[in-house]
Amino acid sequence: MKKLASILVLVFAFIVTVQAQKKERERGPKLTVEQHTDLAVKKMTLGLGLTNKQQDEIKPLITAQAVAKKAAMESRKENRAKNKKPSADEIYTMRSAQLDNQIAFKNKMKDILNKEQFEKFKKMKEERKGEGEMKKKGKKGTKKGDKKRH
Repeated sequence: MKKLASILVLVFAFIVTVQAQKKERERGPKLTVEQHTDLAVKKMTLGLGLTNKQQDEIKPLITAQAVAKKAAMESRKENRAKNKKPSADEIYTMRSAQLDNQIAFKNKMKDILNKEQFEKFKKMKEERKGEGEMKKKGKKGTKKGDKKRH
């Protein structure tokens, strides 16, 4: 009887843990491509001081980026559902295409923004990249107001 009770407790604990992990992955309501684009342009406008003309030029770039990102995510979901892992060649092709898209986006942004705005844009991008790496490692990053101490 004690063994049965302890097994039931372990099974219950396992189920609770799995459910908690599933909830962590669900991040809330998904934004549409248009909503995501609108928010991104507004954030860039605040950070870079974009003119209306610049906003109109940047919006299609961000929309295209969001559509490509969503398509890649759907493709990964389908492959994960089929338990299909990409081959080394497929990974190379995907990463190469992703880097080509990043280079093209950066060049277009360089054409749209003035020199000062482009420098701010690069700085903002590096900060976002650093935050993402910190999340992957499970470490807390420094807040924007904090300065690093050496």
